[in-house]
Amino acid sequence: MVQVQAFLNGEYMPLEECHISPLDRGFIFGDGIYELLPVYKNKPFYLQQHLSRLERSIGEIRINNPYTKSEWEALVETLIQQSSDDNLAIYIQVTRGIAPRDHAFPKDAAASVFAMANPLAIVPQEQLQKGVALITAKDERWQRCDIKVISLLANILAIQDAVQASAVEAIMVRNGFALEGAASNLFVVRDGEVFTHPKDNLILPGITRDFVLELLSELNIPYTEQLIPKEWLYSADEIWITSSTKEVLAATKIDQQVVGNGAPGEVWEKTHALYQQRKMQAPF
Repeated sequence: MVQVQAFLNGEYMPLEECHISPLDRGFIFGDGIYELLPVYKNKPFYLQQHLSRLERSIGEIRINNPYTKSEWEALVETLIQQSSDDNLAIYIQVTRGIAPRDHAFPKDAAASVFAMANPLAIVPQEQLQKGVALITAKDERWQRCDIKVISLLANILAIQDAVQASAVEAIMVRNGFALEGAASNLFVVRDGEVFTHPKDNLILPGITRDFVLELLSELNIPYTEQLIPKEWLYSADEIWITSSTKEVLAATKIDQQVVGNGAPGEVWEKTHALYQQRKMQAPF
């Protein structure tokens, strides 16, 4: 059994030794944010972008940031050094802290900080070769999907619907437009052009999403950030989902309908191949 290294409020310890109060507002209210960043060969991927998003999320829910950027960097580096794995998923969570249960912000609670380093999950070769299945789901989340909050019940229910439909992800649909996956960003390919929803309050500003756009520019593949009508999902040549753990993954079915010719497409193949090359060279 792999021993997961963790950090809790200033101390490093094995995960099983971490304990929190039931009055922590993350436990009581889901009052907190999180960040997840991949590590390849002991190097955190796009570290500054992930830390900037972490700091933005903290600020958006009005928690006083407990650490400086250099302290966050040191936390990540220490977890990497303490781990026996070269490829990791670093999870960081910040809550408003421990206080008597009351909806209003506590006046003197100190933020709780938890982090852990898990082995990075590898996308199965079968999924890369054959693609994955998706479903669509009504987007019942709140209006601030751009903040990486820990209160993810709507996402969990959508993904569970996907699991029960033998799919890996649910594409969230609001007002007739496909926005993103419950735990990923969405890309649609039509006639050689790639489309993705623009950054706004209805999607998470994915670090992997932005990296994929950089790759498309390098490959001279045209892309547009715009609203994606739901019906495009059923006439698309290709559909991809992206995240820190999925990287860039092709979908070959959505709502039981075949996408394109039923196999990962040519544009995805070029993008995925360059992703594998560039992820080791990206800013760390």
